[in-house]
Amino acid sequence: MATFLYRVGRFAFRHRYGVVVAWIALLVLAGLGASAATAPTPSSFSMPGTQAQQAVDLLKERFPGAAADGATARVVFKAPDGHRVTDPGSRAAIEKTLAAVRHSSPQVAEVTDPFRAGTVSEDRSTAFAPVTYKAQAAALSDTDKKALLSTVHEARERGLTAEVGGSAVQQEKGDSGAEILGIAIAAVVLVLTFGSLVAAGLPLLTALLGVGIGVSTIGALAHTLDLGDTTSTLAMMLGLAVGIDYALFVVTRYRTELAEGRDREEAVGRATGTAGSAVVFAGLTVVIALAALSVVGIPVLTKMGLAAAGTVALAVLVALTLLPALLAIAGKRIVGRRDRRNRARRTSARPAIGARWARFVLRRPVAVLVASVIGLGVLAVPAASLNLGLPDEGALPTATTQRKAYDLISAGFGPGANGPLTVVVDAGGHDADRAARQVRSMARSMDGVAAVGRTTFNPAHDTGIITVVPSTKPGSAETEDLVHRIRHAGKELGRTHGAPVLVTGQTGMKVDFSEKINGALLPYLGITVGLAVLLLMLVFRSVLVPLKAALGFLLSVGAALGAVVAVFQWGWLAGALGVEQTGPIASTMPIFMVGIVFGLAMDYEVFLVTRMREAHAAGQSSRQAIVTGFHHGGRVVTAAAAIMTAVFGSFIASGEDSVKMIGLGLAVAVLLDAFVVRMTIVPAVLALLGDTAWWLPKWLRRVLPDVDVEGRGLRGPRDSSTSTAVTRSAEQDRHGEPVRR
Repeated sequence: MATFLYRVGRFAFRHRYGVVVAWIALLVLAGLGASAATAPTPSSFSMPGTQAQQAVDLLKERFPGAAADGATARVVFKAPDGHRVTDPGSRAAIEKTLAAVRHSSPQVAEVTDPFRAGTVSEDRSTAFAPVTYKAQAAALSDTDKKALLSTVHEARERGLTAEVGGSAVQQEKGDSGAEILGIAIAAVVLVLTFGSLVAAGLPLLTALLGVGIGVSTIGALAHTLDLGDTTSTLAMMLGLAVGIDYALFVVTRYRTELAEGRDREEAVGRATGTAGSAVVFAGLTVVIALAALSVVGIPVLTKMGLAAAGTVALAVLVALTLLPALLAIAGKRIVGRRDRRNRARRTSARPAIGARWARFVLRRPVAVLVASVIGLGVLAVPAASLNLGLPDEGALPTATTQRKAYDLISAGFGPGANGPLTVVVDAGGHDADRAARQVRSMARSMDGVAAVGRTTFNPAHDTGIITVVPSTKPGSAETEDLVHRIRHAGKELGRTHGAPVLVTGQTGMKVDFSEKINGALLPYLGITVGLAVLLLMLVFRSVLVPLKAALGFLLSVGAALGAVVAVFQWGWLAGALGVEQTGPIASTMPIFMVGIVFGLAMDYEVFLVTRMREAHAAGQSSRQAIVTGFHHGGRVVTAAAAIMTAVFGSFIASGEDSVKMIGLGLAVAVLLDAFVVRMTIVPAVLALLGDTAWWLPKWLRRVLPDVDVEGRGLRGPRDSSTSTAVTRSAEQDRHGEPVRR
């Protein structure tokens, strides 16, 4: 592979302007395709194989005009202190407001009168009106949402407290500015790393171009492939992250080759052949992690994963072709003035801080390994009490109208009224009235049920809908347990009387979503880690190094999950981070953390250890190879991890707890994986294993193809020994071993 990529790099160097024009043409074509494409229809959310989805599909069939999966809203009214909503003036104001809601949008399907439906609190201080829409929440325009909020504002002017919640008022998340802040942080770190504005600018330029093509392509195909808005968000975040990382690694290797006296074309070829090979395999691990999201069985996650994987593949191609062409155009400016002066004077630089850190670890590997593992283990302790769920409106900032509506309903009707369960009775050819009575009786007898509504039948009178209000809040473990108990009892009734009973609604959908995610986590881990271990065996020609890489990743993710649980579930440092309410951790958090962090962790592993493998294959001892790997790769891994930690950490400033959660989890995971696992545990373990680290059984050696990532086929006579300062320093290190000649 190194030889092939060596030729690719030299080709791009020689045909620099043609390569650049070709990539710019791709960007223009993708942009034109996105601008000319039909506006995407809001992607429908579905969970095939779950009872909640089965019930929704049944309601669409039996209640054709009801829009079972349409958006919903709850307009909540509270009378002034000392008054009731049933007072003539308050009631008239409420009825006038609801009449305005009915005519606020052609998408409004039904507005329920609270005085007829019984959605008035016992003390008559509060009432709420359920509103249903014909279209899904994602299909509602900003005009529809603003019209609803405007009518609520008019109710406030009439002296009532009025708030509105539900999926129909979910606001589109505006740009947080994290991408811009991330690019600014990356620019500063890159300038400090390279000491050259040109060298710092190339990784940013290539990453942005790759992301631009990827996101534009997603926009062009959004309507055809039913891709949602979040698809491009994930692709942008990951494309930017890996695009900077991959370019950073190639540019660093190119500068090293120049420092060793090679001409620019040869340096580009060797950088693309060696660092580019590492980039290919690092990219493949990320693609595997993202494509494996399809095992969850939720179409929207599958599409998000595949689209992001395509953007990562683009980042790899950009690093292998466009970057060498830009390096050719940049000329000598890729090296800072100070480095050029040092080269002109042929001064030997002091060994890099990475090499000095590696020697520190080599002197006391057992103590460093034990301390690091114990530290990560302590951080991971809270993860043992991880409680997964999906956040509801009770987790929103207290200043939002959704949160205010949630609190008003909780105070007036009990917390369960914010997440009623929709129980569907499929009577078929049986006695529908009798089946519905039995289901209602069964629900009333259960602990945790606050109220059971009347049965609403379809025109054919063969399907009934019963609303069951829990006594606990929607996201609680008690409500989840109630859903399971109703389903179990309903299954028994269905088996006895031939009328299946299904539970759905937003709460039922959330319960099934969480269970589907949780059930897929272990298979997802197995597929992702298993395939990546096989891939890394090809890279390192070793069994123990890939296993060590995977185990280290599990340590860092466990510690990061522990930090998330401690803050967002236990409440530690919640005030300092602006977390308003503790509760379950979002169900999607662990699986997204695994996918994103695994890809970045394997990037750092490949970038760091391939230099060790390359030095060892060139004749250095195992200990000297560790020092050499850190001398060349320590700075690039440090820079890449610092960029990603800062970018992810910037999301902690968000006003939404769910975004804070993602930001904190990813920032802590990247920080721990890069600096504790890759740069501390890895050298300690390799030092203890010695040459055994590179052991591969003979039968496996024959089976696995030799992809030559370290570039053995590129070596000439001048490469028989390493001439860098770090090798001379290693020979003088009393803890090292002499180089094998």
